[in-house]
Amino acid sequence: MPDQGLYLGAYLDGGDAEDHVTPEALDRYEKRVGKKQAIIAFSSFWGEQSFPQEQVQIISAYGAVPLIYWSPWDRPYEQDRGPDRFRLEAIQAGRWDDYVDRWADQAKAWGKPMLVAWGLEMNGTWFPWSGTFYGGGEKTKDGKGFRGPELFKECYRKVVARVRARGADNIQWVFHANDYSTPWEDWNLMKTYYPGGDVVDWLGMSVYGQQFPKGRWVTFHDCMDDAYEDLAQLDPQKPMLLAEIGVGEFPESGSKPDWVRDALRDLPAKFPRIKGAVFWNERWENPDGSYSNLRMWSSPESLRAFREGIKNPCWIGRPAWKK
Repeated sequence: MPDQGLYLGAYLDGGDAEDHVTPEALDRYEKRVGKKQAIIAFSSFWGEQSFPQEQVQIISAYGAVPLIYWSPWDRPYEQDRGPDRFRLEAIQAGRWDDYVDRWADQAKAWGKPMLVAWGLEMNGTWFPWSGTFYGGGEKTKDGKGFRGPELFKECYRKVVARVRARGADNIQWVFHANDYSTPWEDWNLMKTYYPGGDVVDWLGMSVYGQQFPKGRWVTFHDCMDDAYEDLAQLDPQKPMLLAEIGVGEFPESGSKPDWVRDALRDLPAKFPRIKGAVFWNERWENPDGSYSNLRMWSSPESLRAFREGIKNPCWIGRPAWKK
């Protein structure tokens, strides 16, 4: 992690599997925003049953470190569908150990530094590994925990242990929660999912402003302030990462340029443990035909705010990690 400042990163629209990474897209993005990126994020869904060799090669050639959202998710990769063949009980039982081992062996052979976030945003309801699908807040047999979070933690620890046992020590593991727990209940808070400092290198979370036309406008600090404290309390020493951050362009609700300016100004100034932020750059069509535009250039004013904000030398465009 950087001694001073924080790494600048991006997720570029990667298609349905969130894994389409090209040199041309990376170069276009850099030219448009005016700065090189230290972290490039994409997904490696278990439904693909492969290690993303091409993507990590492209990102390395560009000069960045990959952040891989390694998600136990099967096609068609639609949210709010519930568990699939990669359900947590199957992972716990070892049915996917061979795949995990193959992925780990290829990661080791690759050998260069990478960040890996397994089972992201588990404290929501939209992904099939969310605790709500596995007993939620029901007490465990020993009465010491909650069934959903405990099963998630067991699987997280199992996956990390298997990967490490294969010698893939070039991976830094990211615990990646959502800033706001859904449902907002004691059993579903991010702290109940934390698998332990021995299997986590970075504390991460997603922080989003308004994403949908019918959503509610929230300022950057509305999203960030309390969530930062909650995440920081999980471990007093570990670096923190905004593994996803973004906001849509909805001028009738609020000012995206102001949101962006606040984030880029205040992250280095007021949140000292944040050592990197990955900005989500995507535009998509919603089921009702409306659009959500989280691209940095969703308007000339938003792009100007982003370009000006990242000129601050606190925002670092080149990684300094070593294996």
